[in-house]
Amino acid sequence: MGIRVLIADDQAMIRTGFRLILSAEDDIEVVGEAADGATAIREALRLRPDVTLMDIRMPGIDGIEATRMLAGESVGSPLAVVVVTTYDLDANLHAALRAGALGFLLKDAGPALLVEAVRAAANGDSLVSPSMTRRLLSNLPVAPQADLPELLTARETDVVRLVAQGRTNAEITSELVVSMSTVKTHLSSVQRKLGARNRTEIAIWAWRHRLVR
Repeated sequence: MGIRVLIADDQAMIRTGFRLILSAEDDIEVVGEAADGATAIREALRLRPDVTLMDIRMPGIDGIEATRMLAGESVGSPLAVVVVTTYDLDANLHAALRAGALGFLLKDAGPALLVEAVRAAANGDSLVSPSMTRRLLSNLPVAPQADLPELLTARETDVVRLVAQGRTNAEITSELVVSMSTVKTHLSSVQRKLGARNRTEIAIWAWRHRLVR
């Protein structure tokens, strides 16, 4: 089965453009659209798509609140949400991270990155527009060094560092010379130990505790 995608954006032209780009891929199917936050929430809960592309500025419920309601900490079975926005603003992107978004993309990033972000989110990976990745994470509040929990094994720490650098599972397997199943096992262990729900929260933890710079 292909990757099922819901597109939420208040501009019909953007929705149409995204649909055309994604529908051209053999492994992606656009199953629905929404022009406002309330509709996005309703359709996402009804359709349970593999990935929801979420604009930030929409009528009524904005994309940040809609993301929180679909992927936030209180959600029992969170959905994969990728925020796609025109506005390269740190405040909005930090809010989206806290709301539970898995990925972040600027609307002018291009078709290839849009497709890559959808595939990454469907696999539980996160993709952030290259122009904002390091700025976004490096500006997060840093915890005191003494607060660094000694929870992780050396290999788990290696995996966490690579996740925080934006590497995919495939890239981690290549760099550490381990199998894909080993990487997934380490990630599951890390998520359990840190109480992280996804790769984005692992990356935030790593930056806050100075595992990457």
